Amino acid sequence: MTTSSPTALALDGAAIDGGLYTDVTDFARHTHWLNEPATVFSSIGIGLFVVYLLAAWWRARGQGSTAMAAVLATPIAVVLAYVVNSGIKDVFVEPRPCRALPHDFLLEACPAPDDYAFPSNHTTVAFAFAVALLLIARGLGSLALITAIAMGASRVYVGAHYPHDVAVGALVGSVVSLITVLVLRRLAPPLVDRLRAGALRPLLSSQPDRQRRHARPTPAPGSSRP
Repeated sequence: MTTSSPTALALDGAAIDGGLYTDVTDFARHTHWLNEPATVFSSIGIGLFVVYLLAAWWRARGQGSTAMAAVLATPIAVVLAYVVNSGIKDVFVEPRPCRALPHDFLLEACPAPDDYAFPSNHTTVAFAFAVALLLIARGLGSLALITAIAMGASRVYVGAHYPHDVAVGALVGSVVSLITVLVLRRLAPPLVDRLRAGALRPLLSSQPDRQRRHARPTPAPGSSRP
């Protein structure tokens, strides 16, 4: 038989900013017109960051290897941020606010007891994408940052997280992504150059392979040019 960790060892999120969380969910209770859009965005809005990354990839095909290296580093940064965040969750084991404050207004179903709240995975992933995109293209990154802020706010609005879950998730995603992309943007360009010279060239560059296009076959000995 398994036993759960003692409640005393879990982070008490309600004691940190439960009042602010209740204020936000009360706002959700009185803004019915916003409930459905916020719920949909909170659930599937992460897909927007994939669209932004595809746009950055398409743009980087016409740029140097450093830009493409940063694009290719972005998924790695996002996965690392998620892994780090999940590890933090397992350390602090903060119960979801729907369990600590069961009478507050909820738009999202209460997860299983072992699905902890601190920090927010959605927010971590959103800010990991946003920071990486800011390092790739400022305009696209700014749009991604606004979307990430909206994602974090939506997680509190639907009742899934406390505000501090979102704030720390944003910090984790930003720091991990910043370090990962800066390191790989510096180290990976030679690898991108090699990949661009091979079969993956159409995916990594929009420039024609001039060396192959202009190469001429060497005449065989004894043959004459036309």
